Amino acid sequence: MASAAEIDAMRRALLLARRGPRGLNPQVGAVILSPAGDVLAEGFHRGAGTPHAEVDALSKLAPGEARGTTAVVTLEPCNHTGRTGPCAVALIEAGIARVVYALDDPTDAAAGGAERLRAAGVDVEAGLDASEAAALVHDWAALQRTGRPHVTVKWAQSLDGRAAADDGTSQWITGPAARRDVHARRAQADAIVAGTGTVRSDDPALTARAADGSLLDAQPVPVVIGESDTVPDAAVRRHPREPLFYATHDLHAVLTDLAARGLQRIFVEGGPTLASAFLREGLADELLVYVAPVLLGGSRLALGDIGVASIADARRLTVASIQQLGDDTLFVARPAAAPGAPTPRVAAPGEPTPRAAAPRAPTPRAAARPAAQPAATEPATEPAATGPATAEPAFAAPAPASDNRGDA
Repeated sequence: MASAAEIDAMRRALLLARRGPRGLNPQVGAVILSPAGDVLAEGFHRGAGTPHAEVDALSKLAPGEARGTTAVVTLEPCNHTGRTGPCAVALIEAGIARVVYALDDPTDAAAGGAERLRAAGVDVEAGLDASEAAALVHDWAALQRTGRPHVTVKWAQSLDGRAAADDGTSQWITGPAARRDVHARRAQADAIVAGTGTVRSDDPALTARAADGSLLDAQPVPVVIGESDTVPDAAVRRHPREPLFYATHDLHAVLTDLAARGLQRIFVEGGPTLASAFLREGLADELLVYVAPVLLGGSRLALGDIGVASIADARRLTVASIQQLGDDTLFVARPAAAPGAPTPRVAAPGEPTPRAAAPRAPTPRAAARPAAQPAATEPATEPAATGPATAEPAFAAPAPASDNRGDA
């Protein structure tokens, strides 16, 4: 059973893990304790190709100093060789006597470290603060399981399902509380996605901002999908993160490339056409639908064709939560699991992911960026849309819809 010192060390290790970047590898922290329970060293993983947390901590000790000590780690020490060697072996060779870890490694290739440690005579205890560790690496584990990032599709609509009035105006359908909520959720994503039609017609900044218009500390990478060009002075090119431009309509290929970049969670705000495309392809893991108590009528629907030809084809959802935001209501929903659907197997690192072998997987176009401008000068809102967008074959919003792309 874990001691009080080990419990404290695990809490510290979880804090250390959060210092590491979200990316191709999980965020992991480690603390090494003396037999008396004193902290001797600590470490965390700083990204793909760098020492894992256990090795980072061991590197801070003199040769032989780790013998007889305890390693407290947030994730089961790995048992495979990638860019670095197995952490289980490093701990054994260092003379670690006991390992306490929170969560079993969810990947087939890296798992087995605990068994290897036990076989070498190391005392191993698993499961300390497992729920917190699982929450920390949830998105990374999902990417390993599915081969693509977690996709949240967001839109705002009137009570009768419209994204804009018939003349194309849409700013604002929802109120300030809903817009604040959207920006907070943007900041939690690794990337924010829009189509070229929306970028052309609405010129969104695709940033996460506070109520006063200032940029939040966490900013998603802006991603623009579509074959038409983005003008050199577009607001997205002044984003604090380098934008990615994909000249394709193949959403699977885009997600494969984003996964290869270590982007674990993406936020789709590209307008009705792009939202419909993600739904039609079955690529939406979560829906955020902000409903305003207003009626607009007309033809500017919040969603277009999602591949439902009859009621038998309807996309069934499970509503996870309903939240009141001022006068507006947020519905958070997820695709309902098909009865008897199999649980996807965890993919091993390096194993081909869905669509990974596509011969024409897109490479983002280089982002031509103008001279940098101070981020703090970005306005809190973007210009209201006043007219219809020019149509293009795909991902061109059928109507400028500020609530569905720029500021919700």
